[in-house]
Amino acid sequence: MPEIRRPWWSVAAVAVVTAASPAVAPTSAAAANTATVYYKAPPAWSTVNIHYAPNGGAWTTVPGVAMGAASCAGWYVKTVDLGSAGGLQVTFNNGSGTWDNNNGADYRLNTGTSTVTGGVLTGDAGDPCGAVPADTTAPSAPGALKATVDHVTVTLGWTASTDDRGVTGYRLTRTGGSAGTTVLTSGSAGYVDRSPAARTTYTYTVRAVDAAGNLSAPSATVPVTTGDAPPPAAGGEMLGGDPRKETIYFAMTARFYDGDTSNDRGGSADVTSGNAAGHDPMFRGDFKGLIDKLDYIKGLGFSAIWITPVVLNRSDYDYHGYHGWDFYRVDTRLESPGSTYQDLIDKAHTKGLKIYQDVVYNHSSRWGAKGLFVPTVWGAKDGQWDWMYSAKADGRTYDPLDEFHGTDPTLTTRQNELAQGRTYNGDLWSTAEPAGNTCRHWGTTNGTYSPQGYANHNCQWPSPTSGMFPSAYYHQCWIGNWEGEDSRSCWLHDDLADFDTENPVVQKYLIDAYNRYIDMGVDGFRIDTAVHIPRVTWNRRFLPAMREHLVQKYGAAKADDFYVFGEVAAFVNDKWNRGSVNHSAQFYTWKERKAYTDDDVQAALDQFDYENNAGTADQPTSTNAFLTGNAYHAPDRSQFSGMNIIDMRMHMNFSDASNAFHNGKDSDDSVNDATYNVVYVDSHDYGPNKSNFRYSGGTDAWAENMSLMWTFRGIPTLYYGSEIEFQAGKQIDCGPTCPLANTGRAYYGDKIEGSVTAADYGVVANASGAVAGTLAQPLVKHLQRLNQIRRAVPALQMGQYSTEGVSGNLAFKRRYTSGPVDSFALVSVSGNATFAGIPNGTYTDAVSGDVRTVTGGTLNASVSGKGDLAVYVLSLAGNPAPGKVGSDGPYLR
Repeated sequence: MPEIRRPWWSVAAVAVVTAASPAVAPTSAAAANTATVYYKAPPAWSTVNIHYAPNGGAWTTVPGVAMGAASCAGWYVKTVDLGSAGGLQVTFNNGSGTWDNNNGADYRLNTGTSTVTGGVLTGDAGDPCGAVPADTTAPSAPGALKATVDHVTVTLGWTASTDDRGVTGYRLTRTGGSAGTTVLTSGSAGYVDRSPAARTTYTYTVRAVDAAGNLSAPSATVPVTTGDAPPPAAGGEMLGGDPRKETIYFAMTARFYDGDTSNDRGGSADVTSGNAAGHDPMFRGDFKGLIDKLDYIKGLGFSAIWITPVVLNRSDYDYHGYHGWDFYRVDTRLESPGSTYQDLIDKAHTKGLKIYQDVVYNHSSRWGAKGLFVPTVWGAKDGQWDWMYSAKADGRTYDPLDEFHGTDPTLTTRQNELAQGRTYNGDLWSTAEPAGNTCRHWGTTNGTYSPQGYANHNCQWPSPTSGMFPSAYYHQCWIGNWEGEDSRSCWLHDDLADFDTENPVVQKYLIDAYNRYIDMGVDGFRIDTAVHIPRVTWNRRFLPAMREHLVQKYGAAKADDFYVFGEVAAFVNDKWNRGSVNHSAQFYTWKERKAYTDDDVQAALDQFDYENNAGTADQPTSTNAFLTGNAYHAPDRSQFSGMNIIDMRMHMNFSDASNAFHNGKDSDDSVNDATYNVVYVDSHDYGPNKSNFRYSGGTDAWAENMSLMWTFRGIPTLYYGSEIEFQAGKQIDCGPTCPLANTGRAYYGDKIEGSVTAADYGVVANASGAVAGTLAQPLVKHLQRLNQIRRAVPALQMGQYSTEGVSGNLAFKRRYTSGPVDSFALVSVSGNATFAGIPNGTYTDAVSGDVRTVTGGTLNASVSGKGDLAVYVLSLAGNPAPGKVGSDGPYLR
C-alpha cells in the first residue's frame, strides 16, 4: 500500500480544496418557504437519505429522511418545508454509514430548487430530469497546435477549447505513413503519440468534442517528420524457473544501503521532519547500494528481491516510490553511473537473484502523470507564497535531483528557510486562469490558512472534487465505503490521484510503461493497491496485455515463470473481507465466470453487483493446494486469473505462528492455488492485526514464524532488517512529522557496512566490518539454515499439503511430484507430532539427521522447543532424502 501522507506545508490545504468554504446556494427571487433538493448519488448507493436542519432549527434524527427517486436515473429528490426559515443545512448518506457532508462543511441551501452533484451545489436550478434542449453548439476550435519530436515520439499541445456545456475531449487526426489516416483521442489539451514510424512525415489536426458529440472546426495543421527510432535498450532476460522455489527479501531501496551519496536528496521536508538533524535524507539508499549488498542478501539465503517502485516520483515525501509522475522514466535519485536500474537487474541475475518490481496501476502522484495529464494549479508570487513557487523558465522541467539550496535574494529570510529542498515546479503553476480551466473557483481564497498562516486558495492543491482533473482520465470522488464499489472508483488520498483505469487511453499509458520494465528483464511484478481496480479490468485488460508481451518476448512456457502478486489489502481476520467477495484477496486469483458488456465502466459495476449478489457461498473453490491422501495431483490452473496474492489473512494473524497457520489454511480452498501466495509477518505498511508498528514478538517468536513460513505452503518473504529484529516495535511510518530514523523505515546501511562474499545461498565465504556482526546474529543463522533446507526439499517449495492423519499444533505433510521429481516430507514446528497413514519407508530429518524406518504407517516426531523444526523426508526411487542439511544453530538442532 502506498504512502499517503501530505507534504508538511499542505496539511490545511487539502481540506480547502475538497471542502473549501461551506457551499451556499444563492436565494431564488421567487422562493417559497420550501426547498426542493435534487441529489445525484454515487453509483453504489441504492438508498439516499437527506439529513438537514432549517436555519435556526434542529437537525433531523440520524440518518435523516429518505429521498425519493427522481424521474431520471441516479437522481433523488426531496421537498422540505422550512416553516419560517429562509434556508437550511444539508448532508446526505446511504443509510449504511457512508456520508456526503461537503467534506465536513455541510451544504447550505436557500429556498427554491437546488441540485447537488459531484460535490457541486447549484442554487436557482431547474429540474435536472426535465427536458434539456438539444445541444447543437459546437466547441470553439483548438488553437496554437504545436508539436515536438523526439526520435519517433511526437508530443502535441494546443490551447484548450471552450463550449457552452463543456468540452469532453479532443479528436486528433494523424495523416501519413503506411497507416494513412489514424484517429487518436485525448481527454486534455495535449497528447503524446508514441506510435509513429521512423523517418516519416505526418500532419496532425485536432478538434474538440462535447458531450453531444458536436465537433469543433479543426485546428490549424501542423507537420512533423520523425527521426530514427531510438537505439533499443540493452534490455535483459528474466531468470525463469518456478517462482515457488524462491524466497524473497523485501528492500525499500531508498532506505536500504547508500552506495552513492551524490544522489541523496532530502526534499523540502528535510528540516521539519528532523531528518536533516540526523544527516539522514529521505532518499539515501539507491541501486548502487543494492548492487553492493547483493552478496549480503544471497548470503542470507534469499534468491529474489522485491524492491519498491522505480518510476520517477513527484511528491514532497516520495522516497517510497508510490507517487509516480513519469511512469516511463526511472527515478534519478536511485541511479548512478554504472549502477542504473538495468545494471541492478543484470548484476542480480549474474548472482542468481531475481528482481520483483513493485508497480502501481491504480494511481499517479497528486501532480498527475507526465504524458497522460498534468494539472495546472493556482500559484502566485504574492508576498506569501513566493518561497513555494519556482520562477518559470522556458524549457526547464522537473528534476528531483535539482533541489533549491542556498539563498534567493528575492525572498525573505523566513521564505528562504521554507524554500530549502524545493524542486522546480514552474511547469505546474499559473496565477492567471488558464484557457479551458475546469477547476472551480479558480484562485479565490477559501477562508483557511497554511501552517505558516498564509491564505490558501481554491485550485492550489490537487483533489478529485475540484474539477482540476479530467473525468476521462481520473476519478472524481473520495472513498466513502472501503468495502463498497466506490473504493475502486474514488481517490484513496490527496497524494494519490486515482486513475480511471477503465479508460482505454489510461490503460495504454500504463501497459506501454510497464512493458518497458518487462523488456529490461525483471522477473515479476508486485502490484500495489490491486483491490482498488475492478477484477474484470485486471482480467480483461492489464493481465492479458502483460501476458501477451511476455509471450512475445519469451514464448508461452517461460512467460509462465513471470511472477505477479497483488496487494489486495483485506485487513480482517475472517475468510472473506467483511463478507464482501469483491474486496477479498482470494477473489483476485480467479477469472471472470460470466461475460460482461464491452464498456469497461459498466462491466465493473455489473461484475461488482453480480459477485456481491452471489455472495461467499457461491464462489469457486480449489483443491490445488491440497494433497489427496498422501498423493500429489496435477493442479487445475485453467481458471487462474494471472494474479497471485499476498496472504493477507496469514499476515493479519501473525501475532503468533499458530494463529497464522490455522487461519491461513482455512482460506486456501477459496484461492486458485495458495502454494503461490506470498507470506510475510510485517511490511512497510503494517504489522500483524493492522498494527502501525513493526513486529515485536521477540526472537523466539520470530524464529517460530520463520520456521512456519519456510516450510508451509507459499513463498516466504522478509521485510528488510527483520533478520535482526531491526526497529522492532517502532512506528512503521509517521510521514514527515518525525525523523525516519525513529520509524520502521529507518536506514539499514549502518548494519551492513563492510564487505561480504556469498559462497552460495545461505552460505557466507567471508565478511568483515559491521556486516560480520549482523551475520552472526541468531535469527540470521536460523534464516540461513531454513533457506538451505527449503532449497534441498522440493516438497517445501512447491508441494501440496495435508493435515489428514496428523496430530500436532503446527504439523503437516507435503508432497511435490513432477516428472522425475517426487518429494515427500513430514513437518512439525515447535512441538511434537504424530503422522499416521503415511507411506512406509526410510525417512531422514533434514534438521537433525535422525533416520526412521516406518513399517506400520506411523512416525512420531520430537521437536525440542519454540522455533525448532523437524522435516522428515522420505527416500524414494530416484529421490533420496538429502540427509542433514546445514549445521546446528540456535534453534534448529
